[in-house]
Amino acid sequence: MAPVPETHPDTAPPGPDPGDAARDEERFRQLFRGHTAVMLLVAPDSGRIVDANPAAERFYGYPRGELLGMPVSELSLLDQRALAAAREDARARTRSQFVVPHRLAGGEIRLVEAYVSPVDTVAGPLLFAIIHDVTEQVTAEDALRALIERQRLAATVFTHAHEGVIICDPEEKILDVNPMFTQLTGYTREEVLGRTPRVLSSRRHNAAFFRGVWQAVAADGRWEGEVWNRRKDGEAFIVHLAITAVRDDSRVLTHYIGHLSDITLLKHNQETLERLAHHDALTGLPNRTLLADRLEQALARSRRTGSTLAVGYLDLDRFKPINDLYGHDIGDQLLIDVASRLRRTVRAADTVARLGGDEFVIIFADLKGVDECELLAQRVLDVVSAPDAIRGEPVRVTASLGLALFPDDGATPDALLRHADLAMYAAKEQGRNRFHCFEHGSETPVRGNRRERDRLRRALDDDQFVLYYQPKVDLRQGVVVGLEALIRWQHPERGLLGPAAFLPAFNACRLDATLGRWVLRTALAQRSRWFDAGVRARIAVNIAGAHLLSPSFADELGEMLASHSGLCRGCLELEIVESTALVDLDRATAVIEACHALGVTVALDDFGTGYSSLSYLRRLPVDTVKLDQEFVRAMSGGANDVAIVKSVVGLAHAFGRHLVAEGVETAELAALLVELGCDIAQGYSIARPMPAAAVPGWLAAFRPDPAWLRGSPAAPESPG
Repeated sequence: MAPVPETHPDTAPPGPDPGDAARDEERFRQLFRGHTAVMLLVAPDSGRIVDANPAAERFYGYPRGELLGMPVSELSLLDQRALAAAREDARARTRSQFVVPHRLAGGEIRLVEAYVSPVDTVAGPLLFAIIHDVTEQVTAEDALRALIERQRLAATVFTHAHEGVIICDPEEKILDVNPMFTQLTGYTREEVLGRTPRVLSSRRHNAAFFRGVWQAVAADGRWEGEVWNRRKDGEAFIVHLAITAVRDDSRVLTHYIGHLSDITLLKHNQETLERLAHHDALTGLPNRTLLADRLEQALARSRRTGSTLAVGYLDLDRFKPINDLYGHDIGDQLLIDVASRLRRTVRAADTVARLGGDEFVIIFADLKGVDECELLAQRVLDVVSAPDAIRGEPVRVTASLGLALFPDDGATPDALLRHADLAMYAAKEQGRNRFHCFEHGSETPVRGNRRERDRLRRALDDDQFVLYYQPKVDLRQGVVVGLEALIRWQHPERGLLGPAAFLPAFNACRLDATLGRWVLRTALAQRSRWFDAGVRARIAVNIAGAHLLSPSFADELGEMLASHSGLCRGCLELEIVESTALVDLDRATAVIEACHALGVTVALDDFGTGYSSLSYLRRLPVDTVKLDQEFVRAMSGGANDVAIVKSVVGLAHAFGRHLVAEGVETAELAALLVELGCDIAQGYSIARPMPAAAVPGWLAAFRPDPAWLRGSPAAPESPG
């Protein structure tokens, strides 16, 4: 749930320490959870509460579990139309402060002042609300107007207010300040009496800004907004300032009252959250979301100036063997080093982004022509392939780079990325460690390779593919709840190959649906045989986006289900990735609902690594989310990584989704997941993928590891 700062579209951001993002996120979580002010995160469209801090629980009298998902209308006494208008005002930044009556759990009505601002998060746009109980404060301000006439200041509310309060005469001379003011500014009461508020000037606002402030106070009797001030020690800080003009019964101005709330940390954490939503957590590079924005802007500039633009799709060569040989820690550090080299190599106008795994995209902007593009591409390859040592281990990696130029190779971001991807595969086919420019016609990389298509079709016809199955286990109950079908190629020359060795070729040759139909038929047939043998576990099948979104998918799936006996509702689950929905969210939603009608459940795979995980979790009607193994493995790294997983678990439960953790490689990780509320898991510590023939024997011998059950909070019912 983290907003992040904007970055100038023409400037590649500096690389942070890889732990900065996690530490910043943890600091914001600590601020949110530990702050004494009431804080809520609210969905702008539905008006439902997405998160609430402990102060909110204490103030409203509801436990956090009841607040999550509760419509704000159950707290506010405003009608639905007024609430919707207020949310829209906050989202549009036309208004940020609202004073409204709220009803507490016990029925008591309190007047609250809510400071609401929009934030962009990985869950989509949310409204961040800081809420103060101003019941006494408003009463005190009314009393002050009368008391000031008698030269007495209201002491109780004034002294104990949680905001800084400053009272000035009509000439703006300070008459009094409260203790919180001195705490915020560092000035004692005696040091500011008789002076003007300009003693706090940060010199960040010009004269026109303050003229506007006082014109608003004169016209409306009130102004509020954000102002940079400076403490006595010289430190700049930002406050939310509300100025009220106090008049007597004859409408003669008698005083000004100012309320100051220090929002420096809030603004800092909003910037941190904004950054997390648009940057890759491992490398600090722009992620897919920010890449899409940068590419749109670069294309607009190229159309305007007539300059050439190139999109480079870079994939590291043989990265997986390095990961397997040295371990994921070395692999992650290598990705960080490559990202740093790329960032240093490209020009200021260029952008480097990480798509995930070992894939990067480079936007070469404002090119003079193809020659300059090729020169830059070779420079990138030379930098990536330079020898390196990571933690004493000599590591050398090369890359394949595909290039697509605007406007010759495409006029849209999707076309340029797709063509650059195809060109990258051509570079790999030509021997790796080289770049290749996209070519139209018969030389179109991979897609035009008829021999490759024929080779893959023959492999299917010759039954060279097999399915392995990996169990999913309810760690808390100690029972097997499902089996994921994982495809392997029993290659006649190269032996047993994992999916990474051939799925890209199926995708490039547009054979995803052909392979997907084979996997579904094979898995369903195996499920029927197991049913006859007494095995009842659900089977999960991975489905490519192009296959799922094809017009006939639901009908074909229905026919396959009908052709097998012993298949009950809920015995099949489809696993899809977020990019499937990115192509056509409405279509993906319709297909998922059609699958539900057939009794087939749907899981969102690799949750947390894609375009906008929380946004798709909210909008897609999936039944289950699978926590990506990168998050699970990272939990052994420390409290920050555990906190991330705990947050994901909480969000999945808040959205009513089941959760499955992938890549659970140790019993300690399994036990920790149970403690965090994630009960369903799969990974090498439970079982490696196995041939179908080995499954019944494994099931018969399976015994839960006692270490899984070392104690944890109750969690939602498992999906099995």
